Amino acid sequence: MRASATSGRPHSATACAAGKVEPTGLGGGARRITVLGATGSIGRSTLDLVARSGEAFEIEALTANADAEGLARLAIAHRARVAVVAEPAAYPRLAELLSGTGIEAAAGPAALVEAASRPADCVVAAIVGAAGLPPTIAAVRQGRRVALANKECLVTAGDIFMRETRAASTELLPVDSEHSAAFQAIGNAEPGWIEEITLTASGGPFREWDIARLAKALPSEALRHPNWSMGAKITIDSATMMNKGLELIEAYHLFPVAVEQIRIVVHPQSIVHCLVSYRDGSVLAQLSSPDMRTPIALALSWPSRMDAPTERLDLVRLGQLTFEAPDETRFPAIALARAALQRGGCAPAVLNAANEIAVHAFLAGRIGFLDIAETVAKCLETADGRGLLGPRAALDDVLAVDEEARQLARTMLTASSRSSVHGSSLPFD
Repeated sequence: MRASATSGRPHSATACAAGKVEPTGLGGGARRITVLGATGSIGRSTLDLVARSGEAFEIEALTANADAEGLARLAIAHRARVAVVAEPAAYPRLAELLSGTGIEAAAGPAALVEAASRPADCVVAAIVGAAGLPPTIAAVRQGRRVALANKECLVTAGDIFMRETRAASTELLPVDSEHSAAFQAIGNAEPGWIEEITLTASGGPFREWDIARLAKALPSEALRHPNWSMGAKITIDSATMMNKGLELIEAYHLFPVAVEQIRIVVHPQSIVHCLVSYRDGSVLAQLSSPDMRTPIALALSWPSRMDAPTERLDLVRLGQLTFEAPDETRFPAIALARAALQRGGCAPAVLNAANEIAVHAFLAGRIGFLDIAETVAKCLETADGRGLLGPRAALDDVLAVDEEARQLARTMLTASSRSSVHGSSLPFD
């Protein structure tokens, strides 16, 4: 069991970020930006803000997984210096599209790391999944600003990642709306002043569905998020509420609180993104319309504020904001994530890896909606029996556990028939 005491664990976001931003970029002019995962939802929102900001920013590098056409269009439109696809098979098409533009084309995992290591004032880490870990850590090691949108860096390798961040004195600004909200509400508060951090959850598209209906939920239904426009994987995570479990783990690493000081409440309107409760009874909250450009804008411009074309709040028109407790019987992912965090070591890494495999299987129509959490629970239980949940000191060792957990989940899904999560118990105490 990991100790829950916070002594010796600094308030990472504020401590790393405070007062380090220069008003201009590396060359004394525009701030130079690299976007890892440029063709995804966060990447596109980032580049939308860049395009609206005149000459305030310039693009150093853009990366994507395999979308050569999409990446080439963005690289040309934003005059990037280099464009990188993770999938080597996509390189010939990327090189063809960028021929004659003066934009360098590259491919493969090593090229991603090199792109993340190039001189930049800010690296937006928006690659989805554990594939984002090596390039994001490469960016961290440069000691500049990392706008972190990749959950897996903290979920899969939180202790290692934060150690690297502190060693390089890297500015780490969270881009998740909930953690950006917490960052703003905490400010320069002393750890001892904080009683509780409350992360809000929309409840997703299935908030009012019963177990019987959830068992028959289709991928097309799970992808209809009521408030947010996001990629497919995170949208499914919102439907299962696993995203909130992952965010709980992130919050533990980012902020000076114990596991027991992090709460989750369902807030269907997605207007209040986080509340921070203080020992004097005060509660500070950050509110904004559900648009990721708000936290991205803060990460790009902090400690200043920049214009963002987001809908302004009209509380009178909204009329009311409601809150309710999450139902962990219908949505057990939160309890699974909390148990993994309390277990420590590689339990969160196994949780995340198994969830990614299960979500992809659900999107492919191979398993049912309730099977996602059930697969994660069974994978954690089996991994525990194989000794995979213990701590690892090096990133390569964590990535090896991640890959073993993925293979374990694939094997389970191949061997098992469809099952129901209802009534399952946590895999460990």
